[in-house]
Amino acid sequence: MAGLSGDLLYFLTDLLLAFGAFSLLAGAFTAYFGSGKSRKIGLALIVLGLVVILLVYAMYQNRWGVDPNAGDLRTVVYNALVHIIGALVGAAVGLVVFLVAIMKS
Repeated sequence: MAGLSGDLLYFLTDLLLAFGAFSLLAGAFTAYFGSGKSRKIGLALIVLGLVVILLVYAMYQNRWGVDPNAGDLRTVVYNALVHIIGALVGAAVGLVVFLVAIMKS
């Protein structure tokens, strides 16, 4: 079995890395500003984010389901970060244009 490669591999990596990163951020925010049960949920989100990110790392290090010709983790993570940052910048610009249009009307 050759494993995942190409667009599906990049999609899965982008999805998992974005989920892991945003779970870490949301968990840190919830753990810091929350109280009681919210703090516990925030800590669980932090752990979940770390587990997902470490799973992606292990997936590339051990080649679990990854095509050996797919490239190294550094290249895939760089591409994933470029995609995620591009999506965030595009969403922010779209939101600013929307808000300016609404405020001017």
